[in-house]
Amino acid sequence: MQKTNAMRFLDDLDINYDILEYNASDGKIDGISVAEKIGYSLDMVYKTLVLKGENIFVCIVPVQEEIDLKAMAKAIKEKKVEMIHVKDILTLTGYVRGGCSPFAMKKKYPTYIQEDIILQDEIIVSGGKIGMQIKLKVEDFLKVSEAQIVDVISK
Repeated sequence: MQKTNAMRFLDDLDINYDILEYNASDGKIDGISVAEKIGYSLDMVYKTLVLKGENIFVCIVPVQEEIDLKAMAKAIKEKKVEMIHVKDILTLTGYVRGGCSPFAMKKKYPTYIQEDIILQDEIIVSGGKIGMQIKLKVEDFLKVSEAQIVDVISK
């Protein structure tokens, strides 16, 4: 298995993680399908969203949830935020849709994570390519991502 930038990033910081691989040949790479394929609870598996307001930033939410853009804008004191276009994900992050890891993007963007994370011991996020997830301790995730905790999911 070839290591991704996300894995090398965690290795460089001496962070323990598990690699969870899944078959993506059926084209089902949405977060809920991925959680089912790897056999973990939807509450543990998070998706990485790239957004823009005045600047680019990252928000990580449970795969079964939808981000409330107004709540996100309020949380970061912006007038308006929106998802970046899918065609821009690779250019901005170095990752493709469905394989966008919150670690080792081309640039370090401000990162936010849904507050539900405090209810978990471990989190699963993209490993940096389609077909690969990374599971690590929440405390390690928060330390290396420097994510700020927010409440931004649609109620």
